[in-house]
Amino acid sequence: MSMFVQLMAKSASIALTGSVLEAKYGPHPYSGNPKDGNLFFLTPAIFSAMGFWVMLFGFKVGEGRKEAIEAAKKDGEKDVEDRYDLPNLYAQGTSKHAKVFNCIQRAHQHIFETFSQAMLTGLVAAASFPLTAAFSSALYCVGRCALSSCYAGCEGDPSKRYSSKLAVFTWYGLISNWMLAMGSCVFQIVGKKRMCGVE
Repeated sequence: MSMFVQLMAKSASIALTGSVLEAKYGPHPYSGNPKDGNLFFLTPAIFSAMGFWVMLFGFKVGEGRKEAIEAAKKDGEKDVEDRYDLPNLYAQGTSKHAKVFNCIQRAHQHIFETFSQAMLTGLVAAASFPLTAAFSSALYCVGRCALSSCYAGCEGDPSKRYSSKLAVFTWYGLISNWMLAMGSCVFQIVGKKRMCGVE
């Protein structure tokens, strides 16, 4: 079975199991109980914390660039400032120091390829499935932290970016959020559920 099929199957399992259990047994944001409506805010709280982590992780890029420039100069590389320093997003060349820095930069850049999608789908999903959306959003965030940390620490070998077993949780959380968001939209369109207690 291909990796894509496995990701989709496991993500669907998370989304379906969570949403069915939540619909049957969980508190509902539209129950009339004001405390149940507050569950929606679990997902924004998770992504707010993740946003702070992303900001802190961004400092690694500046530190990594400075270390790479110093190491490249020490090893006698040519045109170090032109190849490594800003405004270059990535270091030019294939030296060990360029590869190490480029993995750090790529780890940071990679976050932005999925973060906005995870947030948007998590928020839409939370309108109908606040607990399941919070769980899948937390799964995404744990995986994202692991994947980015492994990528930045891989010493120039990007094949090590999934060295943590938690890294794949990035994709389970993202795909689960997407599936939950689609379900939430369908429920809202056909009028099966009220959105966060609002008729």
